[in-house]
Amino acid sequence: MLLLLLALLTFLAYIFFPFLTLIYRQARSPLRHLNGPPSKSWFMGNLVEMHDQENSFLIEEWQEQYGSTFTYRGFVRGCRLMTTDPLAVAHILGNAYTYPKPDFVRDSLATMAAGHDGLLTTEGEQHRKQRKILTPAFTHSHIKSLTPIFWEMAEKLRDIWLEKSAVPLARVDALSWLSRATLDVIGLAGFGYAFNSLDSESSSESSKDELANAFSVIFSTARKFRVMTILQVWFPFFRRFRRNSRTMVQAQATMHRIGMMLVERATAEAEAEKDKPVSNDILSVLVRSNSSSTSPSQQMSTKEILSQISTFIAAGHETTSSALTWCLYALSQNPQVQTKLRAALHAIPSSSATVSSNSNSNSNASPISSPSSTQSSLTDAILKCEYLDWVVREALRVHAPVTSTMRVCMRDGGDEIPVSTCNGEEKGSSGSLRGGFKDKYGIQRSSIRVNKWDIISIPIAAINRNVEVWGEDARVFRPERWASPPLQAKAIPGLYANILTFLNGNPLDGNRACIGYKFALMDALNAWATAIYSIRRIANSEIESYLHFNS
Repeated sequence: MLLLLLALLTFLAYIFFPFLTLIYRQARSPLRHLNGPPSKSWFMGNLVEMHDQENSFLIEEWQEQYGSTFTYRGFVRGCRLMTTDPLAVAHILGNAYTYPKPDFVRDSLATMAAGHDGLLTTEGEQHRKQRKILTPAFTHSHIKSLTPIFWEMAEKLRDIWLEKSAVPLARVDALSWLSRATLDVIGLAGFGYAFNSLDSESSSESSKDELANAFSVIFSTARKFRVMTILQVWFPFFRRFRRNSRTMVQAQATMHRIGMMLVERATAEAEAEKDKPVSNDILSVLVRSNSSSTSPSQQMSTKEILSQISTFIAAGHETTSSALTWCLYALSQNPQVQTKLRAALHAIPSSSATVSSNSNSNSNASPISSPSSTQSSLTDAILKCEYLDWVVREALRVHAPVTSTMRVCMRDGGDEIPVSTCNGEEKGSSGSLRGGFKDKYGIQRSSIRVNKWDIISIPIAAINRNVEVWGEDARVFRPERWASPPLQAKAIPGLYANILTFLNGNPLDGNRACIGYKFALMDALNAWATAIYSIRRIANSEIESYLHFNS
């Protein structure tokens, strides 16, 4: 009887120890002394309201009420830090290996990226090694060499839209078509694979390429919110009951089979083209860069290389197509911006862009064409188009595709996170923001104390739309603000344009900024320029409800 009791207690300890550890950590966390919104639920905290799409400005509302640094409640009311303070954000994101993604976030991303071995999910020295090997594939010069692919897909998409819009009262699903175009670009430029998504009239699963269909299954499964997934994070016992559906297993097998074929092809081509490389897709450059590492310990394994393929799709497909769609939405709601941008594009010198006739275009639209002899000069001209640059910056500021990111403190003994300080009464003097914050006892604090295992949320969208930085119209799409950006924006540690859309631009220990941001920008610039140049007016009276449905 005693042995049976001991066995039962051991079993219960095995099940509940992680949960009790969580409760103990939360009871000792210094974050419990900070202000924050009341918990809506003992089990889910504030998580449900945060995931409600109707609450798109919830974080900004909390910031107005509780300041730039506060806590919200997560699973079983655990305190989680939320901060928009630029110095705190720079410290957290800059020390990427001290503040990695929490395991449950990495597990979720790994489901989308088909494993834990891609750049999106690795941490520490493995991540450092992978980023070093991948860097040559994402330089400006190499991305520019891929512009023929960007142009080809942008022009193909333009022609499809012009053909469909020629029908009276036609409705064009911009998100669906942009998603297809982006997938085609990533396939060809990323790993030399033709999805041919734009060539298919139907968007049904049966009409998709088998690799595209496999990723669609994996991605849609990973995005589903399940209570069991949360339980499996804190109760390892429940992981025994983790089962993939037959469809998911088949999708994973398809990705592995085709991925291995692509890796083997790239490896063979790298060997054959050793003296004079020809293939320039990202996977081919990766394979050549990997083989050039003299030390085997500094090379990626085949499994790691394979994981980069699904990572390319997971990290670049949905985010880029979403950004493109939201920009078109913003332009449709601001016809004066649309008109001004179109005029700026039409002002590009004829030596950089040629004009071709198109039977499907209206009389006021002269589509940009890009014969190979002028592609380079046309790309340069578009990159120099100031108003297009403003529109892109503003679209990525107001409508960040990824609205937040999460980190966990892994420093033994915890950490003191600095916050901004400002002398005098003027907010934003010398390019800084008034810092410090008051805890729930009314005590002014100049740093944030966190323990090891404390979770931190960085609200990217809220930081990009911070009224203390961008003024009272921070939520408004107004490209002209980039003619003279506010001094306070210099405090934002963004990789691009002093916004956090592509994360941190000032790495201290580990660089987790978006390695493919130049790829995404080049793709977006070509797509936007081609569409706006060619189409007289983008508008839809029903776009509000339509975009909400597709979000």
